[in-house]
Amino acid sequence: MARSSSNSVSTAEDPLRRWLGTVQARSAGLVASEAKVVDLVLEDPLFVGRSTTAQVAERAGVSAPSVIRAARAIGFSGFAELKLEIARARGTAEFFAPPHTLTSTDSTRTIIDTTARTGIDALTALSGAIDPDALDQAVSAIRGAGQLLAYGAGPSATVAADVVFRLRSLGVRTSGVVDHESAMIAARLLDSGDVVVAVSSTGRTDMTVAIADAAATADATVIAITNQYGTPLTDVSAVALVVGGAPLTTQMAAAGSRLAQLVVVDALAAALALRDPDRVSRAERAGIDLPDIT
Repeated sequence: MARSSSNSVSTAEDPLRRWLGTVQARSAGLVASEAKVVDLVLEDPLFVGRSTTAQVAERAGVSAPSVIRAARAIGFSGFAELKLEIARARGTAEFFAPPHTLTSTDSTRTIIDTTARTGIDALTALSGAIDPDALDQAVSAIRGAGQLLAYGAGPSATVAADVVFRLRSLGVRTSGVVDHESAMIAARLLDSGDVVVAVSSTGRTDMTVAIADAAATADATVIAITNQYGTPLTDVSAVALVVGGAPLTTQMAAAGSRLAQLVVVDALAAALALRDPDRVSRAERAGIDLPDIT
């Protein structure tokens, strides 16, 4: 079977390599169809971890039941447990878990304080991480934009939605496309006068990076809202609004990063309004029929 260069085991994380060693140790005596599936697990665990039974079967050249039998043959209850163990080895299974600093015996007050501290830490990191020059560049690009597309996947979609809401009220022609395929089409139809705001805490979300790359290829200006430099997203972006913060290993860390990203959106909208006073009048007109919130 041809090897995939994009997800080879040699580039995997050490915990995943160690886990693959245990799989290899269990793989003796398999029938031919099961061996094909296990070979694929060892060759490209990231593909197996994100694919369906049918997709794995097709790539391995076996039937779907053979995939399930192979998972059981190497000690798992089924294909779902195999995928779960791949996720655990990669560390992605912890995303929705409580942080390790909390235990089941912690009080509700401790849980509240820990959660609040996550947000405070994220905002503190933001003040030192965000580059004022990058924010100015983003404002300049948006001021001249023919249209602006905002996109984020998963939790980042909430930040992208706020980009659309805040900037639309300031007269920017904004749109937010939720599904990946439509967003890819929209990105490819942009031109040099347009802007994409791509939101990804890790900067490595495949769908978001692909949309940013499509927009950059169309010669649109890509503005990234993310946590770190030196990621696939910042590599394809013209402007990086980096918020810093702790590594994203838990749901709470991701939530803290979203707070910082929302503050960046607020700063972006405020700077845009202050640099272009006519937009304040547009925002006032946009809100004349809104319910009284005072």
